[in-house]
Amino acid sequence: MIGSRGLLPLAPVVESLQGRETEIWLRFPTLFLLGVSDAALNAGIVLGCVLAVATLLGFLPRLALAISAVLYLSYAVACREFTSFQWDNLLIECLVLAVFLPRYRPAPFAHLLSRLLLFKLYFESGVAKAQSQLGDWFDGSAMSYYYETAPLPAWPGWYVHQFPELWHQIESWGALGLEGLGAFLILGPRRARLVALVGFTGFQLINLATASYGFFVLLTLALHVFLLDDRDLDTLSRFRRKFPDLKGWYAWMPSVSLPGEWQRVATGMAVACGLLWVVASFATGLSYFARSEGLGNALQPIISPIRTFRVANTYHLFTQITRDRFEPEFQFQTQDDERWRPLDMHYKPGPVDRAPRWATPHQPRVDFLLWFYGLSFRQQTPEYVSRLLDRLCHDPGAMKSLFVEPLSQPPRAIRIEFWRYHFTTVEEGRETGAWWKRTSLGSFPATICAA
Repeated sequence: MIGSRGLLPLAPVVESLQGRETEIWLRFPTLFLLGVSDAALNAGIVLGCVLAVATLLGFLPRLALAISAVLYLSYAVACREFTSFQWDNLLIECLVLAVFLPRYRPAPFAHLLSRLLLFKLYFESGVAKAQSQLGDWFDGSAMSYYYETAPLPAWPGWYVHQFPELWHQIESWGALGLEGLGAFLILGPRRARLVALVGFTGFQLINLATASYGFFVLLTLALHVFLLDDRDLDTLSRFRRKFPDLKGWYAWMPSVSLPGEWQRVATGMAVACGLLWVVASFATGLSYFARSEGLGNALQPIISPIRTFRVANTYHLFTQITRDRFEPEFQFQTQDDERWRPLDMHYKPGPVDRAPRWATPHQPRVDFLLWFYGLSFRQQTPEYVSRLLDRLCHDPGAMKSLFVEPLSQPPRAIRIEFWRYHFTTVEEGRETGAWWKRTSLGSFPATICAA
């Protein structure tokens, strides 16, 4: 995506940054300011894998999580459009809060922060739905379109889409009520949290089954663990016998413990940082959802650095549901044949008889972003799309992993044709075997590749 042969190469961006060194780091906080070679980008991936394994095995986990947060922020900033999703911000926020989690002692304050993050994720998304300009969550029409127009639907979504309209109305009202009102159960006593655990886990399992959002659903389900307490975990003790006991292994792992006086100082600093995070989260949420220009300007000094470092974010998932699905399809002509042939991608809708695919936990970033391009293709062509056309013309080997059957040699010409997609009905699916039906909306002028 951002390598020397990628769609949004990072090196030119870093070279264009001007100003004092401190200002550059504050505007573009990524470790790749120290080096933007392909080797450095690949080394960061290897380091991330090592840190993940170290955390899993209990090798200085809090230090590993802190470094992971810095490293993922570096990639999120460097990849720009490709990592502009709310779940990328959620991962960074989770990593930061995970640093507060000790391994061998109770941590009620750290657990409270994680529950507050979960509350913020759901409640803000509920408020966003309530503010939808279409009013589609209130009139119950939102879920009638959701399964068909989700960025990367999975094949079970086709079946759920066929459910009666009344069911989709119940889904719409249920999602709005669960996120907007049910979120307060997260902050309630144990029984209330268990009710929230059941409701929100079922909600996320439906999301997991019917569409692909990378690691987002899995990460959110991991946050649901903080809805449990020791008594709930004790009831699950019988399942522990089925897994290896890692306590002996952990005993060999290094554990950093500060002297008593320093421990109190560190605890005080952790509490102060946690309270600052709460204030920052409230400020960013208030600025976004209040929709007051005066309030936004007043909070700007607080919000600007927070947005840059992504440590306290706002969440507004599915504010309103798109009602049309427009898909760009890349097509090519060979040097000796002027027929236009499609270049099918792995995960976005393509051939109408191909079932929608699962991608979780992988998130195919290009496939996903092209859904947004389809929504606004009449307005502008993003840089990554223009560069993809250029790469297909002059360096198709660099793009081969994006396509089911990549180009073996440079084509004569490349173009994009746009299609309106709809799920087939049960009867149409039974008769034709197709999952989709589509109508051409026309194509952009072809790009003629140099011989």
